[in-house]
Amino acid sequence: MKNIIIIATLFITATGFAQDQYIKGMQKAFQLWGEGKSAEASNMFERIANAEMDNWLPYYYVAQINTIVSFGEKDKEKLTQQLEKAQEYIDLAKNISPDNPEILVQQAMTFTAWIAFDGATYGMTLSGKVAALYAKAAELAPDNPRVVFSKAEWDMGSAAYFGQDTAPYCKDVERALELFDTFKPESDFHPNWGKDRAEMTIQNCGK
Repeated sequence: MKNIIIIATLFITATGFAQDQYIKGMQKAFQLWGEGKSAEASNMFERIANAEMDNWLPYYYVAQINTIVSFGEKDKEKLTQQLEKAQEYIDLAKNISPDNPEILVQQAMTFTAWIAFDGATYGMTLSGKVAALYAKAAELAPDNPRVVFSKAEWDMGSAAYFGQDTAPYCKDVERALELFDTFKPESDFHPNWGKDRAEMTIQNCGK
């Protein structure tokens, strides 16, 4: 009985230490990202992912960072390297958490980065996939503000590209802002981004 208690105590202590290391690592990665050190933040999230193989969040953030820095990138070799890494970590995150609306939105953003780089090459093959991803995310999580806003942003961009009126999608941006005000992430590290972009979008919506 004594041995069982000792083993249980050691297990709880080790689990607590691992959790503490995870929290410190995630906080440090977000700090680096906030300081504009995207590469260092991505590397930190990668290291956390290697230690937290059943946790989709660090994989998600590796994908997100490598996607965000790809928007506006002109060097195709660098862009390809970044977006291929993003895709690798999206696939790993999906294996851990299938049908996760946050991951679906991230996948759509990664495809959008390819389209933004070269619409003529990637628009035909990826635009339909992006629309389908947002439709599925909206079905899974109709009240997730990132899902509502990201879908509206994509719909507005598509309408503008084809010379159509973007005003009908302003109501979706307004709804997203309402949802942002009440949304509660599951933890300090779960996705909670998007409100600032939605606020900027609504200022020029329909103009």
